[in-house]
Amino acid sequence: MSNQPVTDIPLEEMVILAQEGDQAIHNYLLRYYQPFIAKCVSEVCKRYIDPKQDDEFSIGLNAFHEAIMSYCPDKGSSFLSFSKLVVKRKVIDYIRHVQTTPAAVSLDESYDGEQMENPVEVLAVKAFYREQQNTWYLREEIMDYKEKLRGYKLSLTQLADVSPKHKDARETAIAIARILYNDPEMCNYVQKKKKMPLKDLVKKVKVSKKTLERNRKFILAIFIILQENYTYLKEYLKGVG
Repeated sequence: MSNQPVTDIPLEEMVILAQEGDQAIHNYLLRYYQPFIAKCVSEVCKRYIDPKQDDEFSIGLNAFHEAIMSYCPDKGSSFLSFSKLVVKRKVIDYIRHVQTTPAAVSLDESYDGEQMENPVEVLAVKAFYREQQNTWYLREEIMDYKEKLRGYKLSLTQLADVSPKHKDARETAIAIARILYNDPEMCNYVQKKKKMPLKDLVKKVKVSKKTLERNRKFILAIFIILQENYTYLKEYLKGVG
């Protein structure tokens, strides 16, 4: 562990130290950020979370550990932003798993004090909660996406105006974003400079520099989705066209 006081070490640097095997730093992060973890879990569960009693907190704590070990500062997001998304996703997955496990909702069990003997009613309840979870999941991704867009001086409102109107143009722009994302040098350039390497990109695509400039904002917006772990927004890409 560094001789520097822990409180003086930037958070992202502490995360890197933990990844490199500094167990003291790792333990400190898990202990110090328990209130943060509890808040993230509480936002998903819509209730107070007791770190000593609630299973959901244990899921969140483990997810925070996973976030520490998998965080990559080169992706452009802050650690807390990244870890918040990881924790919430893990808790949502846990809740989804519990609710879809046969033991979670039995025909012989009660729901809100009433017997639910109708299989259709049981399925309806499961579908309702699944829809709620999916909506929450998507909303969290959109909130994080908006934060990433701000780093590129973009907004969702702008994207609505600059999105290519024709299917072929949209598909071409998405393909260009994939080229940017899959090329290590250009990908690194975009992440650092927050703009496209036009001179290099124009050599690898079949469109003019003018077309690239016209669709710049939309291409960058798609690039952000590709580089982030957005489950639902990536599904959106499959339907764009």
